[in-house]
Amino acid sequence: MTQTYRYIFAVLSLFIFGMTYIPPALAQAEAKMMTYQDGKTTLEGYWSPSKCFNKSPMPVVLIVHQWRGLGDHEKNVADKVAELCYHAFAIDVYGQGVRPANDDLAKVESDKYRNDPKLALRRLNVAREFAGKQPGVDSQRMLAMGYCFGGGLVLDWARSGADLKGVVSFHGNLNARIPAASTPKASILVHNGADDPYVSSAELAGFMDEMRALKADWMLTQYSGAVHAFTQVGAGNDPSKGFAYNEKADNRSWSSTTEFLMAALSRE
Repeated sequence: MTQTYRYIFAVLSLFIFGMTYIPPALAQAEAKMMTYQDGKTTLEGYWSPSKCFNKSPMPVVLIVHQWRGLGDHEKNVADKVAELCYHAFAIDVYGQGVRPANDDLAKVESDKYRNDPKLALRRLNVAREFAGKQPGVDSQRMLAMGYCFGGGLVLDWARSGADLKGVVSFHGNLNARIPAASTPKASILVHNGADDPYVSSAELAGFMDEMRALKADWMLTQYSGAVHAFTQVGAGNDPSKGFAYNEKADNRSWSSTTEFLMAALSRE
């Protein structure tokens, strides 16, 4: 999304939230790392406050990292969200300082949570509670988005019945790790690479059947030519590896997401 488009989007948001837009360069609040607890485990997330001044509490968007843990990608996304006049919190699932240095270590760490959905959901809910207690946050208007590993987690979060306005999954796994007891409260938006080798046709069909059976409010878009990790520049530019950045898919999925945020987080 271009800077001009972000500015126009923010100005349009004034009519929804009744705020005053302050260009990022003039905004006073600063993004920062913040620690919080899950029992004895210290977690460290990245808080990026809304770049728009408003006297009333504002929605917050929670961002769940890919399998190497919270990094620059998620922080950059949080800052982009803040420019759209929402608070953003890039959460930490693994724990302070736990940032796998390579894919082998990332698989070992991420599998701890894939194989223990209760632990994963607890980490998500702890982050949600922490973010909801921050100054200027409307805890009744919260949304989550996730990338790869995080994309799968936010879908399970919706399945769990989490009190979220919506979830957005970018190139995440679609298969359920927890059974959904009822229709999800959250609206669901899925961005999937049409050529992602890590999401099979059977998995895709199974997800759509599941959403229909649950009578969920869901949308799924497939992006031609896109493979896994298509929003992440660090994934490189060789689709034959099964993961690669795709600028067109990245821009299109972000544009769709901004519209989804506005609709899901608007005052009813």
